Amino acid sequence: MTKSQLISIISKKAHLTKKASLEAVEAVFDEIQRSVKKGEKVVISGFGTFVRSRVKDKQVVPFGMEEKRQTIKGHGVVLFKPGKPLKKSVW
Repeated sequence: MTKSQLISIISKKAHLTKKASLEAVEAVFDEIQRSVKKGEKVVISGFGTFVRSRVKDKQVVPFGMEEKRQTIKGHGVVLFKPGKPLKKSVW
């Protein structure tokens, strides 16, 4: 499903214009992004949890090429853990 498909579905189910649905979807996504960026955990009951995490520096060695050892710098990632209802509906 794409963002535009999601907006179309919301506009039909909520009896809203596509513009109003677009603004609502973007407001939700922007708020999730802002909260995760600040380091806050975002919990949406029945759906799941978004949390920011950090990946440490690590050494990578291509198979059989010990002399080409490289370091991948640590960076931030967003993790998503699905809630129980979502897990049950998928599995």
